[in-house]
Amino acid sequence: MTNLAGESCSACKPGAPTVPGAERQQLLQQLPDWRIVACDDVEQLQKTYSFKNFDDALDFANAIGELAEGANHHPAILIEWGKATVKWWTHAIGGLHRNDFIMAAKTDFLHNK
Repeated sequence: MTNLAGESCSACKPGAPTVPGAERQQLLQQLPDWRIVACDDVEQLQKTYSFKNFDDALDFANAIGELAEGANHHPAILIEWGKATVKWWTHAIGGLHRNDFIMAAKTDFLHNK
């Protein structure tokens, strides 16, 4: 298995294939507590992180924002008191690309710093 957090996102263009089922499950095994959810018929990776307060959740969301800008790959982030829910998917293909699993691993790395 590779270290997903150490990988870089590659450019993904419309029409690129989504991650096939067997590979998807292998990648998901490397991402504790992440799950695949469907939102408007689009599969997305989702995880909710817990924090002591709103400010910590907001700081985490801002760190994810910097990470996302650097990779030119942007998630949905919901910030609430004591938690932040993050969803990664590739808009250009309407589903999950390897980039999403990489960014999920990088998000975990940010949280564990």
